[in-house]
Amino acid sequence: MIRIVKVTNRILGNANHAQGLLSNVLRFSTSHVKDRYYTDKHEWIDVKDNIGTIGISDYAQDALGDVVYAELPAVGTEVKIKDECGALESVKAASELYSPASGKVVEINSQVETKPALINQSCYENGWLFKLELSSLDEVQNLMNEEQYAEFIKQDHS
Repeated sequence: MIRIVKVTNRILGNANHAQGLLSNVLRFSTSHVKDRYYTDKHEWIDVKDNIGTIGISDYAQDALGDVVYAELPAVGTEVKIKDECGALESVKAASELYSPASGKVVEINSQVETKPALINQSCYENGWLFKLELSSLDEVQNLMNEEQYAEFIKQDHS
């Protein structure tokens, strides 16, 4: 990586600019998780120890525009796969949230309720919406993986 930075610095003639470009490349590569699964409604779920963290995809947040309001399900709420469980409002539109899996809501991202712009700024890291104790891991396996979702967007939404 040091060699790449040196070559990039020489080509661009600006060490700070090259460092910024490298930082952006590294941030982009870490924002894509191979264990993240997607719905056809653009919600994502990342499962660790039977707890699914749920949010909306980068594609969805970009399509919505600046998110100004987030209504999240209450902790303790039981949801079924594909249930409407909340809503997001932006300067352009309103969009319902649908649960990508069945289970019990165990945590919400209260920061998103007070600062919904987090969804636009960091939809995968800081802008997640809620966490779900899953009823069945099998439901998640039926969702699209990262590559399938990228193809879905390319084919159906280009």
